[in-house]
Amino acid sequence: MLNSDDVNNEEERIRKEIFLLDDESKKRFYNNISSEIKDPDTYAVLNWLFITGLHHFYLKKYTKASINFSLFLISFILMFSDIFLLGIGIFIAVSIMEVNQLFYSQIIVQDYNNKILKKSLEKINKSK
Repeated sequence: MLNSDDVNNEEERIRKEIFLLDDESKKRFYNNISSEIKDPDTYAVLNWLFITGLHHFYLKKYTKASINFSLFLISFILMFSDIFLLGIGIFIAVSIMEVNQLFYSQIIVQDYNNKILKKSLEKINKSK
C-alpha cells in the first residue's frame, strides 16, 4: 500500500525540480502534462462504481480494469443462474477488495500524477 508521507515527499521533490526549470521548459512541461493529470474526485466517483473497474481504466490500468469488469460480469451472470450464491460471493469479494481503494483514492491518484510529472520532467531534461 502507498505511504502518504512518501507520496507527498515525492511530490514536493518534483515541485522543486519544476521550479528550477527555465520559463520555456516550464511551458513545455505544463503543455505535456495538461491532458495526462488525473483528478482524485473523478477517480473516487468512478471507484464508487467499483464493481465495473472504471476507476482502473481512468488511471490506464487496463489489466486490472479488465479483471474487475470480467469478475463483475461473471458475478452478474451467476446471480441469475442456478449458482446464485457463487455470483453473490464473487460480487462481495470484488467489492471488499475495491472498497480499500475508495478510501485511498487521493493518495493513489497523487502517486499516479507524480509518475506523470516525473516522466515529463525526464523528457524535458533530456531535450535540453
